[in-house]
Amino acid sequence: MTAPVALITGASAGLGVDFARQLSADGARLVLVARRLDRLETLAAELGNARAVALDLSAAGAAERLLADLAVHGEHIDLLVNNAGFGAGGKVAELDAARLRQMIDLNCGVLTELTALALPGMVERRRGGILNVASTAAFQPGPGAAVYYATKAFVLSFTEALHEEMRGTGVHVTALCPGPTATEFFDVAAYGQSTNLEKFAMASAPVVAAGLAGVSVNQPVVIPGIVNKVGAQGHRLLPRAILRKVAKLVH
Repeated sequence: MTAPVALITGASAGLGVDFARQLSADGARLVLVARRLDRLETLAAELGNARAVALDLSAAGAAERLLADLAVHGEHIDLLVNNAGFGAGGKVAELDAARLRQMIDLNCGVLTELTALALPGMVERRRGGILNVASTAAFQPGPGAAVYYATKAFVLSFTEALHEEMRGTGVHVTALCPGPTATEFFDVAAYGQSTNLEKFAMASAPVVAAGLAGVSVNQPVVIPGIVNKVGAQGHRLLPRAILRKVAKLVH
């Protein structure tokens, strides 16, 4: 029997690397996608059952080019891990507007497009999985990282709706909502090393394991860690005016 193909975006660092290692250990064939070819090739060589695709997914037409690349290699997607994305810390008025638009396009637009391109084949085969990496940021507004929080709210809402649309089709759809995680995220987001968020960071590997376990049983939302589970329920317990102030403090 041919090993299932897992496509992982943002595979060159952080959660993406752990997704690759854990899926490889489970016997999947991997397609690793990110901009940094050197990192991807090093990871692919380590795993032995992966190939690297260097691609800037935020570029126009990138998702379609990626699916065409898979077709050339005779591959179809059995599991899509939409992990690519980034954040930016700071007040909206002080950040670069083009960079914010790029964040929305990557965190939301590319994720949606890849999902829409992958789903028809999964539905036809009556099997497959979509694992979208959201965040506990999805559950409240985030002054100091407003656009990032908003993109993750989109990912969560989109994924939950898609989970219901796919009910009965054999296709599993899961939103992984980690809290702060020990990756390169904080450096890219320019929060700085003193951020309060980093003090509560989980290791990457257990976050990934929770996400993969969740999509395997078609769990709609996975929140790894007790602290994150409790924190994500703040919107049910506190007025939004207080949530906004709390979120502002941690940045």
